[in-house]
Amino acid sequence: MTPEYRILTVLAALRLLLVPAYRSTDFEVHRNWMAITHSLPLEKWYLDETSEWTLDYPPLFAWFEWCLSQVARYIDPQMVQLESLNYASDACIIFQRSSVMVSELVLIAAVACACRGATEEKRVLMYLLILGSPGLLLVDHIHFQYNGMLLGLLLWSIIWIQEGRHIAGSIAFAVLVNMKHLYACLAPVYLIYLQRHYCRGPKAVQRFVALGAAVVAVCGVSFGPFVVAGQLPQILARLFPFGRGLCHAYWAANFWALYSCADKALAVILPRLGLPVTAPEAYMTGDISALSNSLFFLSNVTKRMAQ
Repeated sequence: MTPEYRILTVLAALRLLLVPAYRSTDFEVHRNWMAITHSLPLEKWYLDETSEWTLDYPPLFAWFEWCLSQVARYIDPQMVQLESLNYASDACIIFQRSSVMVSELVLIAAVACACRGATEEKRVLMYLLILGSPGLLLVDHIHFQYNGMLLGLLLWSIIWIQEGRHIAGSIAFAVLVNMKHLYACLAPVYLIYLQRHYCRGPKAVQRFVALGAAVVAVCGVSFGPFVVAGQLPQILARLFPFGRGLCHAYWAANFWALYSCADKALAVILPRLGLPVTAPEAYMTGDISALSNSLFFLSNVTKRMAQ
């Protein structure tokens, strides 16, 4: 058995041991998304509010959840029912945990491809650093998400672009963004790199048009059915929910999270300096998203400022 297979065997065993581990609310989030896509017609996917965990990922991820639901209904039909809030039978837990492990094959295949031609020492290092990453184990196999699959798409995109298959790499990246729009922050990097390394020379315009057409085609497949159903505004409102506030949670890092953190720090520091100010303890642990109404010392933030 090669070192790579030994590493994969150990990591697979570790993942299996984590099946009964702690689960965050994201476990119920993804179960509910399976229920939404299984129980409702497409035009209602981004409208349903049966659960507080509404569908707020791009359409390709919604289709991924629909595919999971087609298998889940045979494992435990109750897990794909909208009214089964906070449902977590043994069958449901095993299925959802297994779905993360199976989807991670995308990342495993990408790592194997990236290691071609490398020395054994480097291959072992890459397998351990990427597939054995504590962060990946914690977030996907304990907390519960599908980041392994998404990172696999990102890695495939990078591999194909390095191999000179720029359109294939661009398509992979477009699929990635249409599964989790958080990765859109990498779009400027891709645009600049492709502009400098691919869209050059006598065929620069044709190549640029080809890349654009490939990306638009992916977005068309992703959003097209929802545009036809008149759901585009609702999808955009879910993907970019300015209306529900600026700070989703303490761990969701952005400028407004730092801004609210500074306000919290002032609530602790100013009284210790002898200044006559008071603020309730942990006053931001309630409705954290309502930043526009929760600040005590810094100026409150309006929706217009956020945008």
